[in-house]
Amino acid sequence: MYLTTEKKQEIFAKHGKSATDTGSAEGQVALFTYRINHLSQHLKANRHDFNTERSLVKLVGKRKSLLDYLKNKDIARYRAIIAELGLRK
Repeated sequence: MYLTTEKKQEIFAKHGKSATDTGSAEGQVALFTYRINHLSQHLKANRHDFNTERSLVKLVGKRKSLLDYLKNKDIARYRAIIAELGLRK
């Protein structure tokens, strides 16, 4: 399995308020980004895996909606997570 409990706790500790704070928008965006990167690598090797492609598109949509929420709620938090994860070029 590519996403272990320890890896999740590490992601939430780094980007959320604590390792157990799994509900923060920043932590969720970071987790979605990790999963999106993993699925993208999988799709490079397996071009005809259409179920994974659909999952990837759904994850990108979820991340986009969370980022839109953050942008409307608190622009400073939005800019911080974008810079930290390197999402916008």
